[in-house]
Amino acid sequence: MSPCSRAVFHSVLVLGAVLSCYGDGDPELRQATTHKPVRLFTDEDLARYNGEQEDQPIYMAVKGAVFDVSAGKEFYGKGAPYNALAGKDSTRAVAKMSLEPEDLISDTTGLTEEQLKSLDDIFENVYKKKYPIVGYTAQRILNDDGSPNSGFKPEDQPHFKIKDEF
Repeated sequence: MSPCSRAVFHSVLVLGAVLSCYGDGDPELRQATTHKPVRLFTDEDLARYNGEQEDQPIYMAVKGAVFDVSAGKEFYGKGAPYNALAGKDSTRAVAKMSLEPEDLISDTTGLTEEQLKSLDDIFENVYKKKYPIVGYTAQRILNDDGSPNSGFKPEDQPHFKIKDEF
């Protein structure tokens, strides 16, 4: 099984486990899950929405939340100043206010307290207020080996209303 297939497989398992925890005994919640599933993005999935194709939305992730930044096409679209951030989890780059290729990753290891505070501020006051969340990165739900991340809690996710989305 390829790493991508393994990640998708494990994502389905994790989602099923969470659904069984939250869906038992609540028919309305179970019905909602069939209409609006949460979308998980692998790195490969997210890369398809990098602003290079006119007929597709532009997505980027910050802190594992995938935002549709198409409304900011003049910033994130093809040839735009922040296009490097599109199509990937650019958490580190946002924290450092950097467009350097080595910063276009989700890892926040070694960031200063000031950079982490800046990241939280931009996440809350720019991305969450300005752009809709369309899903989450698989990294947010799965560990590197594809096993479920036991620290993932749907109720702690931004814009994630279990009854409406899961």
